[in-house]
Amino acid sequence: MNRRGAICWALFGLGLAVWIAALGLQGWVSRTVLPPVLAETAREVRDRNGALLRAYPVADGIWRLDVASDQVDPTYLAMLLRYEDKRFYSHSGVDLRAMLRAGTQAVWRGEVVSGGSTLTMQVARLLENGGTGRWAGKLRQIRVALALEQRLSKAQILQLYLLHAPFGGNIEGVRAASYAWFGKAPRRLTPSQAALLVALPQSPETRRPDRARGVALAARNRVINRMAAAEVITAEQAKTALLEPVPNEIYPFPLEAPHLADLALAERPDQRQLDLTIDGGMQRRLAGLLRETVERHGANLSAALVLADHQSGEILASVGSPGYHDGGRRGYVDMTRAARSPGSTLKPLVYGLAFDQGMAHPETMIHDGPIDIDGYAPQNFDGRFRGDLRVRQALQLSLNTPVVSLLQDLGPARLMTAMRRSSARPVLPGGQPGLAVALGGVGVSLRDLVQIYALIAAGGQGIVLHHQQDQPPERSARILSEVAAWQLGDILRDLPPPPGAPARMLAYKTGTSYGHRDTWAIGWDGRYVIGVWLGRADGTPVPGAFGAELAAPLLFEAFGRMGVSFTPLPAAPSQTLVAATADLPLPLRRFSAAGESKGATGRIEPLQVVFPPDGAELVSSADALTLKLRGGEAPFVIMANDRPVRTGVRRRVLEVPSPGEGYSTFVVVDRNGQSDRVRVRIMPVQPLATRG
Repeated sequence: MNRRGAICWALFGLGLAVWIAALGLQGWVSRTVLPPVLAETAREVRDRNGALLRAYPVADGIWRLDVASDQVDPTYLAMLLRYEDKRFYSHSGVDLRAMLRAGTQAVWRGEVVSGGSTLTMQVARLLENGGTGRWAGKLRQIRVALALEQRLSKAQILQLYLLHAPFGGNIEGVRAASYAWFGKAPRRLTPSQAALLVALPQSPETRRPDRARGVALAARNRVINRMAAAEVITAEQAKTALLEPVPNEIYPFPLEAPHLADLALAERPDQRQLDLTIDGGMQRRLAGLLRETVERHGANLSAALVLADHQSGEILASVGSPGYHDGGRRGYVDMTRAARSPGSTLKPLVYGLAFDQGMAHPETMIHDGPIDIDGYAPQNFDGRFRGDLRVRQALQLSLNTPVVSLLQDLGPARLMTAMRRSSARPVLPGGQPGLAVALGGVGVSLRDLVQIYALIAAGGQGIVLHHQQDQPPERSARILSEVAAWQLGDILRDLPPPPGAPARMLAYKTGTSYGHRDTWAIGWDGRYVIGVWLGRADGTPVPGAFGAELAAPLLFEAFGRMGVSFTPLPAAPSQTLVAATADLPLPLRRFSAAGESKGATGRIEPLQVVFPPDGAELVSSADALTLKLRGGEAPFVIMANDRPVRTGVRRRVLEVPSPGEGYSTFVVVDRNGQSDRVRVRIMPVQPLATRG
């Protein structure tokens, strides 16, 4: 600016002061039409402690994060007000003293030395996206500034500046700027960082440290020196701040749990801020572990992980892939929700259901040998058969023929029902479940498997897994008795751990799907459950991949990286039958599949309670209930709520004493030890309503 322009500027300021005083100021200001003060801010997904997990830029691609003054370092606020507008809290939007000073300095030196704009005037310019070089524009800023002061509080005006101030490129607002230039929230800034954020909005493009590092450094240093002279910071702080380098690149915005963030926003599209149950520290550590793991195993291998607190149902970490933007691994696919073959990971649920049906006990003897059920002849993974062994060993060795024999008597529909009662959503490729479901012939997601195991870990019934922090806890249906759930944990905690991992700290199960396409490991301690999956997102095989060799070490290392100590597994429930095979009741000493007992007509049909159906609600005012049986061999033993109520029964339609209102479980055992179980709810008869 030349001397003539500077003189004009000074005269303008003096004339303006006189003119405004003579004008009906109040009416002029009150008639001002303000620009919109509400601006779109980025949608944010935060962790359980309020830390930012992921933000989404506004529609025009600008990074503008909602911010309040209490979210910003006090040193930055002190620097900003001292450097830009030290009389902010005393003027009414226009600081005439500052304008006169700026005009006088410009006349005296022939150039602009300091500005006369207040923070309020800068807010007015930012809201209208206007310039400062024309008299009309300056006058409009003054009018809007006065109107803003009249209608908003000082705190609201300061917040508007913190939200709209430009910091280079598509970065607006101090919170977005702090993430962009320092990779962190602005709650705690060094004096050097605070000074740079004060200096940048004055000329955001020419002072961008990633493009003009020297210019940015000089501007920052001027702020530091002035703040030291004004005693906003100490001389020692200033000396340290001057030595601190300025950033030379823009940091990426947080991208933690990106797949889960996408899901949460899809669930609540109208919500601007979402708080998840995710623990940010655990999420970062476990995501880093998955990246390290896949880098050791080839370019196309992907992985996923879900960590949950099985007592509260809260998901604490969810890693959908090792890298959200990793195209080679198809990192954009959320493998925590993809339906894949679960391999052997459903076997524990089959055994647990068999325990509950009175078909088997962990110490029951079961035969591992060739079977052929209507043309279905499963083989063990290694092609060998072990003959007679305990159920405990059959599960630990993950043998195929024993579990298929159990499922034949249970019925695949019962397994599918238990999965759905857990809140899992299994996908059947053929529509109707067959015996192959026990060996992975069904589509299940990692999250659903963790859901099933979380309920087992919680004693057969617990809280449905959830990730929205404000979601009310939902108690699941019971899928196993407390005893059966504990028995599974007791069996699986004795599995040998990977080399170097602690023994008997976790109950866990591995699985490998047909063709080595999926490898799994899911385990739990007394509080947490973790499930991991490794494979290729496109479903192609991973030659030589086994759950025990690939996924199990990752599972144990994930527990180690959580940052918390192992929680002991619970003690056995008081009603648990702990006995050696020889001490078990006779029907439980050996499991005999339905096809192993022959009558005069050949194969004996499996025992089944056909009425009442499992889960039925019965209205009864009588002292007895009717049971209808099919299959099995008489005589039968009838138990209600673990107590025998009829023995030596030979009829297949019979009455048993009613146990009274509420939930009750009936178990029927035949002469060969086959059994079936139903759980019903008995409700009172409602009286007829009277007419008025």
